[in-house]
Amino acid sequence: QVQLVESGGGLVQAGDSLRLSCAASISGYSINALAWFRQASGKEREFVGSIRWSGGQSGGSTYYADSVKGRFSISRDKAKSAIYLQMNTLKPEDTAVYYCAAGRPILSSIASTRGYTSWGQGTQVTVSS
Repeated sequence: QVQLVESGGGLVQAGDSLRLSCAASISGYSINALAWFRQASGKEREFVGSIRWSGGQSGGSTYYADSVKGRFSISRDKAKSAIYLQMNTLKPEDTAVYYCAAGRPILSSIASTRGYTSWGQGTQVTVSS
């Protein structure tokens, strides 16, 4: 079982920064990736970024959507079973509910919702212009 809890969302202005956190509680299950997706009102859920590791690796390889590359970054705290999404230079189009996801995606599914089996409840990020 995997339980994910996101936090850190809020209302900010364009150009501001925000950091989201995702705490994972894992029992009797193995994952090798944690990811962030987002869903804007009336739109489909889309990939933001992920971090994927192998074995006992403390960090991992990161992957990002083109729309956030260079502005967002993901880090992982293995000891806390947590990941963070640092969002800089936020834009109004970044407004969405941000979801944390966990799973064992193959590389070809790293950016697909199909690659993840557990999801958090989401946290709202609103960027005003």
